This record gives sequence, structure tokens and C-alpha cells, in this order.
Amino acid sequence: MILPNTAITKQRSSSARQRSPEGTALIDLDRYVPAYLTWINNKLSRGASKQYLRVFNVGIETWRCLVLLAIHKSISAQQVSRIIGMDKASVSRCFRVMQAEGLILLGLDAVDGRVRVATLTPRGRTLHDQILGMALERERALLVVLNDSDREVLLALLKRLHENLPAVEAATTSYVAERYPRAARRRRQGATE
Repeated sequence: MILPNTAITKQRSSSARQRSPEGTALIDLDRYVPAYLTWINNKLSRGASKQYLRVFNVGIETWRCLVLLAIHKSISAQQVSRIIGMDKASVSRCFRVMQAEGLILLGLDAVDGRVRVATLTPRGRTLHDQILGMALERERALLVVLNDSDREVLLALLKRLHENLPAVEAATTSYVAERYPRAARRRRQGATE
């Protein structure tokens, strides 16, 4: 049976709720999916960053940019921001540091001369290749508790959740507009200024 979106939302949301002894609503952290995603991400990122800094003298943001540069050959800060959700200003700062360390070259895009793009230098490619082994070992260790079928299901589910993020933002915008109209108006006014 397919439930309407509102029924699905209420059904899923209620499974992540519990009550305090005073009767107020609380989030049931054992069933609240965003908490698990946050905890896993934070702990994985912190652990990786610690090791990458200790062994290679670069942080997780540099690694993320190196990965995209190795895949795309050249990429702008805006593209990095769009793909992985990093703040564009953070990506630009990361690019400046990477350029100063000789890991990338910054230049103008051949198609749109207004856009600055980064490309890997041989030194950057070597660093990427060195970190890659550790990154893949961390992934292997994380997933060792899953069999091959579980891994495929997990990856498919994560992709679906990722593709659904625009709907999450739209639902949040609607929620704010309905329940906090003054905040919604302030946001719209700020966007038009």
C-alpha cells in the first residue's frame, strides 16, 4: 500500500519520537536517522583528518578536493561545493592553501574565462595516491560488518537519500513558512537584497 506523503512523514517521524518523564516530546536517538548519519560522518571525518594530518600534513578538506580533482582533472570551487556540500568559501580557502603547497594550479576555465578552476600538479597527484590507500582501508574497516549484499543495499539506500535532499529542503521551507511565517519572510527579503 502506498501512503500519501503526509502519512509517510507522520509515520516515520513518530517512530523517532519519545516522551520525557514530564510528557514533552523528545527525539528517540535509537531511531532518529539524521543522528546516525551525523555521528558516523563526524567520527569518520575527525578520525580521517587526524590521520591525514599526522601522516601527510593535510586535513580532510584537502583530501576531499584531491579526490574530486583526480576524478575530474580540473574543477571549480563552485563545482566542489555543489558535489560534496562544502561551503564555497571553505573550498576557495582550501584551494589557496593547496596552490601555495604546490598541489594544484589555479587558472581560468577554457570555456568560461570568468571561472577559476584548479588542476592537480604531479605533486598533488602523488599525494592523492598516497592518501588513497589509507582512505580505502578506512572504508574496508567500516564496511567489514556488512556482507556484499548488505553493502549494495546500503549504497543504493544512501544514493536514494542523497537524491532526496532537495525534497528535504523543500519540506523544511514549507514547514517554516507554515509555522514561522515571519522567519520565512525575513529569509525571502534577505535573498532579494
